[in-house]
Amino acid sequence: MNANPDAPLPAVSVIMPVLDEERHLRGAVQAILAQEYAGEMEVVLALGPSKDRTDEIAAELVASDPRVHTVPNPAGRTPAALNAAIKASRHPIVVRVDGHGMLSPNYIATAVRLLEETGAQNVGGIMHAEGENDWEHAVAAAMTSKIGVGNAAFHTGGEAQAAETVYLGVFRREALEQQGGYNEEFIRAQDWELNFRIREAGGLIWFSPELKVSYRPRPSVRALAKQYKDYGRWRHVVARYHEGSINLRYLAPPTAVLAIAAGLVVGALLTPWGFVVPGGYLAAIALGSVPAGKGLPLKARLQIPVALATMHMSWGWGFLTSPKALAKKVIASRRPAVLASNRARGASR
Repeated sequence: MNANPDAPLPAVSVIMPVLDEERHLRGAVQAILAQEYAGEMEVVLALGPSKDRTDEIAAELVASDPRVHTVPNPAGRTPAALNAAIKASRHPIVVRVDGHGMLSPNYIATAVRLLEETGAQNVGGIMHAEGENDWEHAVAAAMTSKIGVGNAAFHTGGEAQAAETVYLGVFRREALEQQGGYNEEFIRAQDWELNFRIREAGGLIWFSPELKVSYRPRPSVRALAKQYKDYGRWRHVVARYHEGSINLRYLAPPTAVLAIAAGLVVGALLTPWGFVVPGGYLAAIALGSVPAGKGLPLKARLQIPVALATMHMSWGWGFLTSPKALAKKVIASRRPAVLASNRARGASR
């Protein structure tokens, strides 16, 4: 890719699905345009049917910098937005960013270097949650703690290594085109599904803590609950889509939901000892929130147990109530991994 140190750096396309992002869009795009990267760059915003001032802000960004342009995404779905942006972009390196994500200053330069060093098809790093008020600080603390998300490296950090999937991602365009882009049936977990196909085709997915994207948490309990319910719902779809992909970390939230529900029923109908289970859970998240909230204001620390309970219970409920019909629909849309040799044979016919 850039074996000659005197050769120009590869050009980069940054793609961003955007929907109702008036609060963060300008800052997210400015963080891209301010990257410490000497190569050519473009930014493609895939605009869904927003209900706020997102489109107006996007138009201002386009008018102020020729590197920024937009493409419509009438469906409003994230994978459709990503595919539309990929199709409208033109450079050999494709960087995925969300409308509420802020790239660290050397993110693109580091990712391009890692692609070269590792030979990976996709590299990604840490989803570094950062809040702007007490509630968001609490959610950020929960999302970066092991009691909140287990040992997920892209939340809590870890050693650079091969991975099943990564947060967002910086891709070689050839890998995206080879696999036909994202599967648009995956409303959530589309990154996991695409990375699964890349790995099936023999490609390497690489995690590195050198890469960091600042992430703005959901602004309310309700929004956080919906987010994590969707996460759980779609993680069960993934488990049905790919047997063997589930592990104890993913089973913990639904197990907790069932145990707490059973404890409440037993406590109310049979014996007060049943309340030991929900009481023990509350005590655990209260104790776990102490180290997670170190250095935060008191109001933020007091809200961490609420954030933890919202994340755990919503994820678990989403997992338990995920309909089999949804998984069947997604499985029916399964795309086999495409090997480069297969694509070459098809093109020669």
